[in-house]
Amino acid sequence: MHLLIVEDEEKIANFLRRGFIEEHFAVDVAKDGEQALYETDINDYDCIILDILLPKVDGITVCRKIRAKSTTTSILMLTAKDAVEDKITGLDAGADDYVTKPFSFGELSARVRALIRRGRKADPVVLTFDTLSLNPATKTAQRNGKTIILTSREYALLEYFMRNPNMVLSKTQIMEHVWDYNYEGMSNIVETYVKYLRKKIKTKDTDMELIHTMRGSGYILKQG
Repeated sequence: MHLLIVEDEEKIANFLRRGFIEEHFAVDVAKDGEQALYETDINDYDCIILDILLPKVDGITVCRKIRAKSTTTSILMLTAKDAVEDKITGLDAGADDYVTKPFSFGELSARVRALIRRGRKADPVVLTFDTLSLNPATKTAQRNGKTIILTSREYALLEYFMRNPNMVLSKTQIMEHVWDYNYEGMSNIVETYVKYLRKKIKTKDTDMELIHTMRGSGYILKQG
């Protein structure tokens, strides 16, 4: 899942980024309202955590502009302004939820997950494909009833495939949803992790290959 954090306080932004990466999100950070609008123009996000007091363009204006373009992206306002009138202004601007500082990361994370679930009402509790299953609530995967031990990044990659079965996913799409634009590591990181994941989900020699390479296009989760 792809998350945008719009926060000008570097300490808070870094704290949130680390926390949500540990929760298997791909996370981008914008330090002002102008950058936030640019990022939402070029990326699709499952949820946006948006501070109100921002440089260049304030959070309320950012929220209104994002909502004018998208009715599906979840927006959670995060701010030190806790007056009822401020909350009403944020919600009326198009925010789906409102959390005031200081906050508990556990509560904030739970609210983000709830907003994303609300936007994906058609999604089953457990994702299944062929003999493979993935439970987003417990962050566990199984094939033929056998538990598959995955790293945080492998889990995020598998979840992205299972939420988009029978669709060709380009390396760029995978990078944006499983890593983020700050990644500066190996250029072949997608190929490397697809290889790891293929090996892990093939729990026995007779298992059918599920993740296929589409040369020049990317990868696809499909039968046969």
